[in-house]
Amino acid sequence: MRNVLSVDVEDYFHVEAFSGCVSPEEWGSFPARVDRNVSRVLEMLERRRARATFFVLGWVAERHPGVVQEIAAAGHEVACHGFGHRHIARLTPEDFRADIIRARDSLAGLAGKAVTCYRAPSFSITRRTLWALDILADEGFRIDSSIFPVRHDIYGIPGAPRFPHMRGRILEFPPSTVRLFGANIGVAGGGYLRLLPYGWTKWAVRRINRKERKPAMVYFHPWEIDPEQPRIAAPLRSRLRHYTGLAAMERKIAHLLEDFRFDTLTEVSRSLT
Repeated sequence: MRNVLSVDVEDYFHVEAFSGCVSPEEWGSFPARVDRNVSRVLEMLERRRARATFFVLGWVAERHPGVVQEIAAAGHEVACHGFGHRHIARLTPEDFRADIIRARDSLAGLAGKAVTCYRAPSFSITRRTLWALDILADEGFRIDSSIFPVRHDIYGIPGAPRFPHMRGRILEFPPSTVRLFGANIGVAGGGYLRLLPYGWTKWAVRRINRKERKPAMVYFHPWEIDPEQPRIAAPLRSRLRHYTGLAAMERKIAHLLEDFRFDTLTEVSRSLT
């Protein structure tokens, strides 16, 4: 079975964990590492002949256009991660529309094709921001991967469906979870992949594929394979969330690429219809 491999293309200083101590006005003062880290990810995928969907931040696209062009030239899917990495709950509907239009148009121009897949920064389509789906559909997006069916302090709709489903005019493809002890538990991405043993991730993806007969959604960020990235002075909780497990992340992703088949979000979604 083909699973989805997705990469959220943002730099280490963009993350929600640092939003309280790093303002968008300061982003340009940090040394960028997104270009070299994306190149490393592309090399990993080329070695294993895997294809992925790259949800690229519009801010990155405008300042590092070669990153988007390199992704597209390698045959991967370019998708939208919004422009300014702002949690949707902090935006008005008008602000949200302007954010995705700016990002979408920049990405489409660089990729040379329409951009129809979206993932909200920090999975921030929640019960309070479901209105964003109608705006996405209005602006030509066909697939969303923003609703995480878990309980979390930043994101999530715990009772949402765990597998791809239509929400109005848009196909929702959630990040993967397993159902244990009456709760959904996140697997195969981000901190869930960095912090937990690889054996757990392998078991979970295999269970989704074999027992539930569904494709899994794996996600990570280029900064997660960069243990040498500059350290940001932030509260302890934020530093633990961001820096724990970086040294082992590239090896875990390599194992996933060896153990499972991966393709883009659009291609895997097409196989479901």
